[in-house]
Amino acid sequence: MFRIFIERPVLATVVSILLVLLGGLGLATLPVTQFPDIAPPSVSVVAVYPGAGAEVVARSVATPLEEAINGVENMTYMTSTSSNDGSMSINVYFRLGTDPDQAAVNVQNRVAAANGQLPQEVLQTGVSTFKQQNSMIMVLDLYSADNAYDETFLQNYAKINLLPEIKRVPGVGQAMVFGNKDYAMRVWLDPAKLAGYNLVPAEVMAAIRDQNLEAAPGKFGEGSAEAFEYVLKYKGKLSEQGEYENIVIRADEDGSVLRLKDVARIEFGSFTYAGNTRSDGKEGIVMGVFQTAGSNANEIQEAVNEVMARAARDFPAGVQTRTIYSTKTFLDESITQVKHTLIEAFILVFLVVFLFLQDFRSTLIPAIAVPVAIIGTFFFMGVFGFSINLLTLFALVLAIGIVVDDAIVVVEAVHTKMQRTGLPARQATVSAMREITGAIISITLVMSAVFLPVGFMQGPVGVFYRQFAFTMAIAILISAVNALTLSPALCALFLKPGHAGPAGRRSLVGRFFGAFNAGFDAITRKYVRTLQFLVRRKWVALGSLAVVGAATFWLMRSTPTGFIPNEDQSFVVYSLAMPPGASLARTQAALDKADNLLKTVPAVKTVIRISGLNLLSNSSSPSFGVGFINLKPIEERGEVKEIGEVMAQINQKLA
Repeated sequence: MFRIFIERPVLATVVSILLVLLGGLGLATLPVTQFPDIAPPSVSVVAVYPGAGAEVVARSVATPLEEAINGVENMTYMTSTSSNDGSMSINVYFRLGTDPDQAAVNVQNRVAAANGQLPQEVLQTGVSTFKQQNSMIMVLDLYSADNAYDETFLQNYAKINLLPEIKRVPGVGQAMVFGNKDYAMRVWLDPAKLAGYNLVPAEVMAAIRDQNLEAAPGKFGEGSAEAFEYVLKYKGKLSEQGEYENIVIRADEDGSVLRLKDVARIEFGSFTYAGNTRSDGKEGIVMGVFQTAGSNANEIQEAVNEVMARAARDFPAGVQTRTIYSTKTFLDESITQVKHTLIEAFILVFLVVFLFLQDFRSTLIPAIAVPVAIIGTFFFMGVFGFSINLLTLFALVLAIGIVVDDAIVVVEAVHTKMQRTGLPARQATVSAMREITGAIISITLVMSAVFLPVGFMQGPVGVFYRQFAFTMAIAILISAVNALTLSPALCALFLKPGHAGPAGRRSLVGRFFGAFNAGFDAITRKYVRTLQFLVRRKWVALGSLAVVGAATFWLMRSTPTGFIPNEDQSFVVYSLAMPPGASLARTQAALDKADNLLKTVPAVKTVIRISGLNLLSNSSSPSFGVGFINLKPIEERGEVKEIGEVMAQINQKLA
């Protein structure tokens, strides 16, 4: 097979160019993320039972839903949280590889089957089922610098003017505001007045429900001989505070009318008062942006930043926004460092190969093979659904030193054949390839076999390292294709018989290579003598092997373990859990104390906290709280710069 490419170098060139073009296409279309998506798919079911406590919600809402959802296809486990504010949240987790869309449909069908067992008040507010996006790539802050606008205004402003456009950005799976401060008409009943008028809350609710509704009153003249038809118009649901105040609760026989304002105080306020948000002590809100699986995190964040920049021009006076967390900053820096490493590794490989081959023509052959193998790998990464992330780029960095081996083997074999037989380059290449083709194939299979088992590991670890292993294997296989096609063709074209190399010239380069060869030969002779000594005294070699094995085992047991290395992304999240039943005021006081302590840490830039929110269980309750800490850049942190030291300071303060 290799003889075809030697005699037809254009064919070998076309194969390599095709690999490069396909790889370039894959490089332009592959999504860019920090790490592979390792989180299992999950679906959230959320319901609200207004006015109910945690026990009532767990008994009447959570239990029927749990019984209906349990056992849904590919489910692994689920968690449920019921809160005293009447909210209920069920998170259903599925096996890795499960289609999240199909999982959401399956859960929705189970929820629909349980609707008949739920209280009517829960069905009126609705039971929501949606995919839970685990990959949060941005956290945005919207705050009032002069406290002219409260949190309720800011949250509704964001939901009306910001979130709809952010959700339309391609790749955004979910965009949300943490907390629930939707505008609502609040009716505060006066128990004393209700008792005086001999009323119960159910009667008031019935009156509001009967007089605050949408209706289709029809039209006049339909089907008649009249010249016009008149559509009856009905105002529909009430929207003003005064309209609610004038709702008639009861009409007595004496002609008096009891209105809602006579027994209650009505205000246009927030849907819930179970929490609030403070941004460095100012009124504000926090928004999270989540990406869909397989999307490009960089492109999403660029588009979101453009949306926020356009929207900022129309913000009310004093309202400002900032990004307190973004994976783009650290992803760009990480990928830039890896790209520099790729270039540096290629240059080092080129210099090392040139140092040993001592011939520019010979060095050019493996130098051409390396970019063909590396770039071609991107095409197959797209075929397998991989992304450009830190693991795949790290695999390509390692692959540079491996993919060059096959080309070097071909060049060395052809050089040796030319020196020993005196054959011209074409014939020497044909003869050498007959001898080493099997060796190249076996080397490739052995190197691929080293990495392939890692790619078949199960669980999150398998998902995490599969892209690394397969990327390495693909690059090695492409290097073997190059060694059997492009490298022989280039050897037949480039190499010349009788080339003595720079070492044979009376020049500075020649003298350098002469000194290098003499030193290398001396090291080789010492190495051979060392091997002979170890062969004669096998107990020394076996004893050294045992010592190295024992040291390796000890280091494996004593070295700290972790899934991935800790990274300094200048962003810290802390969670607060007060005793069950704690009031919002008590939680706020604890968070205020934590804010004041955190501001004394020199590395802390901003502190944003949300009371009444538990991110771990996706629920709201006055006894929970969460804080977002934005750290200063490393160069501005003073004496304590490392993230571990900063975390130690924060933990010490909060303790």
